[in-house]
Amino acid sequence: MANKISIGSVRQITRETFLMILGVLCATFGLESFLLPNDVLDGGVTGISLLLALVTEGRPSVFIFLINIPFLILGWFQIGKTFAIKSFLTISLLAIVIYNFHFPVITDDSLLVAVFGGFFLGLGIGFSIRGGAIIDGTEVLAIYLGKKTGFSVGELILIFNIIIFSVAAYLLSIETALYSIITYFAASRTVDFVLEGFDEYIGVTIISDSHKEIREMILTTLRRGATIYHGSKGFSEMQQNESNTNIIYTVITRLELARLEAEIHKIDPSAFLVMSKVKDIRGGMIKKLPLKKLKKK
Repeated sequence: MANKISIGSVRQITRETFLMILGVLCATFGLESFLLPNDVLDGGVTGISLLLALVTEGRPSVFIFLINIPFLILGWFQIGKTFAIKSFLTISLLAIVIYNFHFPVITDDSLLVAVFGGFFLGLGIGFSIRGGAIIDGTEVLAIYLGKKTGFSVGELILIFNIIIFSVAAYLLSIETALYSIITYFAASRTVDFVLEGFDEYIGVTIISDSHKEIREMILTTLRRGATIYHGSKGFSEMQQNESNTNIIYTVITRLELARLEAEIHKIDPSAFLVMSKVKDIRGGMIKKLPLKKLKKK
């Protein structure tokens, strides 16, 4: 048992280390080959660091490291020491790589710089988060202020970035600020893809009196797994003991959603469906159930 735990821990550490290093390399490539040579910014701490480097003609790597330190201290108390230590190592590695190594400049076309610079920077941020660390401390501050002010994390990050891009428009140019906004959106969408995956999963809760038929359809027609909850209706004209019902929960891909709705409509047009995006999935039956097993049932 101890041996299994040890092997599992080593695999986990190896995976996280690989993702953090990959994140640093992707972020460095986005910065060195696209953003820094063309004076285009991003949002968050990275954007502040690049803006200060342009205004003061200082080293971006130094600003990235120094400005992130207060956020790492805050992360130590708000999230945990393991997170803070891993983030410190990742940010330090990013600063060292940017300081000592230089990637070739790919293009000077402003639109390509904004889109692909944001894409590779987003890859770096996403892989780092997958590894349990960050290379931009803005979200830590947003989480902290969100608890104090009542604003959501997304709203606070948006406010931070509006301030950064407004200052960039004043100190540099409106055009630079506009291209920086494109970079920010490209990076944020890429982070979403890295964290959520290209196969977007949807969790569907189904409440219907025809729950047996719907469950059978999910297992045999869609070949997906399903979980049954025992519940009772909040309102029923029948006796209390007749208001009990089974609630079906299943997870499918976004592409299968239309088919699921169509099949349920055939069985029970009045079925109540609640759908929500699933951020991440671990374990369970995610792949389609094999036909041989279904036939045996």
